[in-house]
Amino acid sequence: MSRTLADIDDDKPAFAQRQLGTRTERETIDRALTTASAISADDRARALRRLQENADAFLDFDVLEDRERAGL
Repeated sequence: MSRTLADIDDDKPAFAQRQLGTRTERETIDRALTTASAISADDRARALRRLQENADAFLDFDVLEDRERAGL
């Protein structure tokens, strides 16, 4: 395994750590790189587009509204 040193803005690792729920900077960087390499922007855009186009088939809005009113 190789090591790479990079100058990174101090605020970014702390923010990423909170977002990812990681405990160490090393774990944060590893998780961020794993996530970034597994999910491309195109994949996310395609999935969002599919959800938007098919929301009625995926979601029962009446049930969701009833649950929201019930505080669930």
